[in-house]
Amino acid sequence: MDVTQALRDAENSLRDFIAAVLSQTIGSDWVEHSGISPERLEKWRERKATEEKRQESGVVEERMIYYADFYDLKTILKKNWTTEFSAAFGDWKTFEVWLSELERLRDPDAHRRELLPHQKHLALGISGEIRTRIVRYRSRKETTEDCFPRFESARDSLGNIWVHTGELDLKLVLTKMVLNPGDTIDFAVTASDPEDLPLEYGIGLDEPVKIWQASGEFQVTLTDKHIAENFAVGLYIRSPRSYHASSSYDDTVRFVYHVLPPRM
Repeated sequence: MDVTQALRDAENSLRDFIAAVLSQTIGSDWVEHSGISPERLEKWRERKATEEKRQESGVVEERMIYYADFYDLKTILKKNWTTEFSAAFGDWKTFEVWLSELERLRDPDAHRRELLPHQKHLALGISGEIRTRIVRYRSRKETTEDCFPRFESARDSLGNIWVHTGELDLKLVLTKMVLNPGDTIDFAVTASDPEDLPLEYGIGLDEPVKIWQASGEFQVTLTDKHIAENFAVGLYIRSPRSYHASSSYDDTVRFVYHVLPPRM
């Protein structure tokens, strides 16, 4: 497994989970009341401004927490250790040790220095455990069970993104974007199973899933048959178990677009 990707996925899962929990418990302005110093917040804003200049014609992540350093996440968790965080991650002292280990392991990896075999296993183990605990917590919230995999995030190449924000999440992204036949959309999703089983990923274009694959990346090129006022792209996951949360799959996120004929 790619250690760099595993560390990145765990870190982004933490970012999304922190944002979801604190936006519910504190409010939409939770960042300013998270316990992070004004100096650190200003650093985040500077990074975002730099990225906006660098990506003038591209898509820029709008959520401020994505411009935080890893130790900022640790600070936020320590100062806001709510019942939701403890329910997901358990004892703070133990979880703090895990975060400290990940922080230590990220540095040599970020500078492209090869980790030793035991360090790679440690990074993969802690990263996997963090993501698994988040999905177990969410699964219990949504189904009263912790045996089904769940999406962590889903995004398209046009700047639209879905992340879990609460137990009543509709898992529907109404993009309000107008597209035409010939346009291409890329999709990327992250998901996790509570028992860390391998997942299959599927896509459906206003129809049931026809193809399942091992990767969470898809590309769709629109054609005339996709012309519709509301055209939905459904992304799906399923575990290899004989049972699923919903008939033949375990979780889904849908992106809706307006697909219109090209102007003459």
